[in-house]
This record gives sequence, C-alpha cells and structure tokens, in this order.
Amino acid sequence: MKIDAILWDYDGTLVNSVPKNIDITKQILSVVAPRLTGKNLPVYLKSEEAYHIVNHQSKNWQELYTNYYGMTENEIIEAGTMWTEYQLKNSTPVELFSKIEQTINQIHLPQGICSQNSSENINRVLEKNNLIHKFKSIVGYDDIPGNAQKPFPFGGIKCLKQLFGTALDKTIFYIGDHEGDVVFARNIEKELCKKSKVISIAAKYSGADTKFWTFKPDFEIETPTDLLEILNNYR
Repeated sequence: MKIDAILWDYDGTLVNSVPKNIDITKQILSVVAPRLTGKNLPVYLKSEEAYHIVNHQSKNWQELYTNYYGMTENEIIEAGTMWTEYQLKNSTPVELFSKIEQTINQIHLPQGICSQNSSENINRVLEKNNLIHKFKSIVGYDDIPGNAQKPFPFGGIKCLKQLFGTALDKTIFYIGDHEGDVVFARNIEKELCKKSKVISIAAKYSGADTKFWTFKPDFEIETPTDLLEILNNYR
C-alpha cells in the first residue's frame, strides 16, 4: 500500500505550544470569566504538567474548558471567538518538538496540517523554522466553519483537496496527539465513504497516554523519527 500524503495536527504534535496556550487561556479568562482568575485560577493552568494531563484526557477543547476550568457554555462560546486574535498577538515562544525538523525534511511526500490553531500563526512558526516549503496545505481554525471543527472531517477533506484537487482514492497518514485526532481520521474516511484510507498515528512524545482512549490509533510513535520507520513499511 502506497502512502500518498501525510497530514499533521499542530499543537502537541509539531510544536510544544503549552506555555503559550496557558498564557492565552489566562488572558481570555480575565475577559470572559474573571471569577476564574487570581486565587481562583484553575489548578490545571498552574503548570505545564497539569495542563498536559487534562488536555489529553479531554475529547476536545470545549470539554477541557467545561470539565476542568469550570466555564459556562456562554463563556466557552465567547472564548472561542477570541482565540485566534489572542493567539496572533501573544508573543510567548513556541518550539518544535525534538527531531520534528529532521523528520519532516526526510519525508518526500505532500504534507499538510489540519489544526484548531490559526493558520496564520502556524505559517509564522513554520517560516521561522524554515519548514514552510514542506507544507502544501495548512488548514486552521479560522479556515473552517465554527460548527465543522475537528473531529468533524471538514478540515481534513479541505486539506486533501488543496493537496490533490480531490480527496478520493488516497491513502494518508494523520498524526496527532489526542484521541480526538483518531476520531478525526476515522470521520474523514467515513465521510469519503471509504474511498480513501486514513491511517491514524498517535504522537506520544507530548504526553498522550493511549491506554485510556476509547478510540485507538493504528500506530503509536514515541519520537517523531519513528514515523519514518512506519513509512518505510508502506513503500
């Protein structure tokens, strides 16, 4: 079976964006839910370790905000509208995970990104790390209708169409660090009536613990370069 393309998640898969995400979330809380700031700041926003644990236990960011931060539905809706703006103006450094650059540069297939981060923000980081030329499609939060965000398949299908002009008759890897990324991969395949094959790969190097997941990936990688070995088996 030949692989036609590799699609990546961004946060927790290509970059360690936790310090930035914590800072942005604190800023947003100060506007939409000031009751959750200062002494009442959720404990899960007080350290990277605590954030990683609950982030990987949550199915999506809305569940994270509800179950672990204690935000109301209206507060979450308002927070969602602010996220892209606050991402773009926040200057907290974001670093690639170790061996990501090495791995991406050794892949000679079309690559894309499907993320709930801002595509403009993603482009900035890729340009800074001289990797922008390796990605022919970047679909972010602001490129997708609000009711079609991951794990709905809209972004993945859009990414494939940008890469090939069609989303059909392709076999792709989708790599992410969250159970929702596995669901996303399956939803893409289901939406395409299984006329394309989407193989899910869990990136465990950012803290994902798949033993608690209901939906299991096809493969797991402990380091980005593990992907190259999996890819070699499909040639």
